[in-house]
Amino acid sequence: MRARRLYTVVAWLLLAGSLSQAAAQGDTYPNKPVRIITHSAAGGAPDVMLRIVGDRLGAFLGQQIVVLNQPGAGGAVAARAGAAAAPDGYTLYMPAASAFVTLAGLQPNLPLHVPQDFTPIGFVGEQPMFLTVTPKLGVSTLPEFVALAKKQPGELSYAATGRGTMTHLTGELLKSKADIEVLAIPYNGGAPQALNDALGGRVSMVIEGLAALAGSIEGGSMKAIAVGSPERLPNFPDLPAAAETLPGFNARGWAALVAPVGTPEGIVHKVSEALRQVVSESEVQKKLALTGNYMRPMAPAEVMAFIQAEQQMWTPILERIAAQP
Repeated sequence: MRARRLYTVVAWLLLAGSLSQAAAQGDTYPNKPVRIITHSAAGGAPDVMLRIVGDRLGAFLGQQIVVLNQPGAGGAVAARAGAAAAPDGYTLYMPAASAFVTLAGLQPNLPLHVPQDFTPIGFVGEQPMFLTVTPKLGVSTLPEFVALAKKQPGELSYAATGRGTMTHLTGELLKSKADIEVLAIPYNGGAPQALNDALGGRVSMVIEGLAALAGSIEGGSMKAIAVGSPERLPNFPDLPAAAETLPGFNARGWAALVAPVGTPEGIVHKVSEALRQVVSESEVQKKLALTGNYMRPMAPAEVMAFIQAEQQMWTPILERIAAQP
């Protein structure tokens, strides 16, 4: 009995010590610049979002935020760099949805999982997918596109900027929800190449985030017929949500901030609270809304639940893609 009481006392002392140490680390952190890794090349949509958020995050933390662009291998290069970083809070990682929701085995070390691979910190933002067509197609709404696809099965197409990407998943979700047969055309050159082919009549639909489509939509060369968010966007009140035609339709890219496994809880909490304040600022929200990014503050546990729900939601579509030749 005495030995058991002694063991309990020692256990409590160790726990108190570890909590005290984590708190102390949070109090002194950061005392030098903090690096955040992104898979995006400089100037890409995730890079722009990270720089806007990172600038304000640095102000809250009292240290400079340094963006590290590590594109390549569909996001696997950045994922490896983020996982290999020391768990001291000075190298963080901002993976996009595609790092968590992708075809298993398509890229090494992807998809990622929490909390096995990384410790979640907070949610940075989401980018609803826009469904656009050329005026030449002769449709102005999603119901008209679905009707045309049913009338001409297999003759219409959509641009997929890579196998297993969010554009590909969104296109397959559209096919599944609408029960239509539309051909997926892969574009390794990204949205610019796809838009060029759409203008030339070689592809019927381009699915992307607003940042890649804004110029074409404003110029009239592409027409947005629906947005993938569950509801209409506040700055696009006249653009229907796809869910109005296809109930349950929800397609968006998103980005979260995570840390290597083993990062002290005190540091995770401090960065999480700072990020929450940043993405709650109206000025930050306005800047990012112009690029099609929408903020939603989340605590680490909420981020973990969100990521796991997204992975579960997209599993049937991923299985559908994997079964295709």
